[in-house]
Amino acid sequence: MKTKLLSVTSEQDMAEAAKIIAEGGLVAFPTETVYGLGADALNARAVGSVYDAKGRPSDNPMIVHVCHADDLERIYDFDKLPERNQEQIRILTQRFWPGPLTIIGPRAACVPDRTTGGLETVAVRMPDSQVALDLIEQSGCPIAAPSANISGRPSPTRAKDVVTDMDGRIEAIFMGEDCQVGIESTVLDMTGDTPTILRPGILTADDISDALGVPVAYDKALSQKPGGTDFKPKAPGMKYKHYAPKADMVILEGAYTDVKREIERLRKEKEREGMKVGSILFEESAFKTAARDFFARLRDLDQAGVDLIIAGALSEEDQVGFAVMNRMIKSAGYNIIKV
Repeated sequence: MKTKLLSVTSEQDMAEAAKIIAEGGLVAFPTETVYGLGADALNARAVGSVYDAKGRPSDNPMIVHVCHADDLERIYDFDKLPERNQEQIRILTQRFWPGPLTIIGPRAACVPDRTTGGLETVAVRMPDSQVALDLIEQSGCPIAAPSANISGRPSPTRAKDVVTDMDGRIEAIFMGEDCQVGIESTVLDMTGDTPTILRPGILTADDISDALGVPVAYDKALSQKPGGTDFKPKAPGMKYKHYAPKADMVILEGAYTDVKREIERLRKEKEREGMKVGSILFEESAFKTAARDFFARLRDLDQAGVDLIIAGALSEEDQVGFAVMNRMIKSAGYNIIKV
């Protein structure tokens, strides 16, 4: 397949991309979080093509992207939600959409199993990206869009990363700007008594709690290793190996100065053994910078052909730091050394 590279400033390219989506094809596009790989969310065959292009497990649910909050009336079955939950969802969409918040609700009958991974719930968000919003609007359908990478690889935050993974696999890629958030959206389950974060992101539990005036919980699965036949994911990235670079990776956890010193010691030791070593260490409180740059740093080190990546842990006491560490730990396959 010949993959077309599209300009985000061309009206003609936008019209072509919308036509591809409407006809059941796949288009990668930028959002504020990461690049998404989009298909008509209500077309089971098209969504199946996303799984094929990514090599994505079929029980890993997708996020449906919309361009108007009112689109929820079509995608959710609000009759299955208590009035309080409905009102809380309205508050969240008014406060945080467009933006990096995905909200889970009961799915409407029009949403196929392929999109939800067989679940009776569906995850929806409205991205804060004009390119994404225009594509959804002109396609005339909600767009299911996981990250535009080979499944298990670091999420793409730059157009060139999408080309590396998806060239020849999909119909078109929008060559947009680098993503400014850099990690995927916060996923919030609104189907129970307590709003529950299934995937942490740049939008924090405190942000959500302040908006709703109620406590927000974290799903217990966030502290579990993925895998196991009895573990059924409620949100993308909960079950399977995720975000992994090609190189082996280890995380060093401890006081910042101790970690910095140990990274250099371990680098020299491994280089004497003939290994090519790369490192990732963000400043102590640079949590949003870490979120924006982490996946790009992984991909750059892969491109450099390193054998080992040594990363310094971030403080999980900060909620954004916790969100980045959620990705970093999975990238390293839970390989953590305390310094």
